[in-house]
Amino acid sequence: MDKLVYLFLPDDAEGSKKDIKILGGKGANLAEMCNLSIPVPPGFTISTKVCTYYMKTQKYPPGFQKQVNKAIQKIENVVNKKFGDVENPLLLSVRSGAPKSMPGMMETVLNV
Repeated sequence: MDKLVYLFLPDDAEGSKKDIKILGGKGANLAEMCNLSIPVPPGFTISTKVCTYYMKTQKYPPGFQKQVNKAIQKIENVVNKKFGDVENPLLLSVRSGAPKSMPGMMETVLNV
């Protein structure tokens, strides 16, 4: 199964600035900041492979949902919050981060 979701956690990131084609600009730079021990809230980047696959098939790649769920669980453990919890919610921010600017993308992302 291809790696589709890349975590970035304090002092630990799956990726770096050299992975811009896989992680997009923001994802690669967030990973690099973690690698440099710059304080960044934990999160994950969905690889550009997912977008390419979806555009060709109108489906998510096999194993994608499982990787997202695993990443959310890891972040929940790090910050001691729970995604979807009413009392102690884990809040996620969604950002576009393609290697090149994609007009109209932020409007789409903001509708999530």
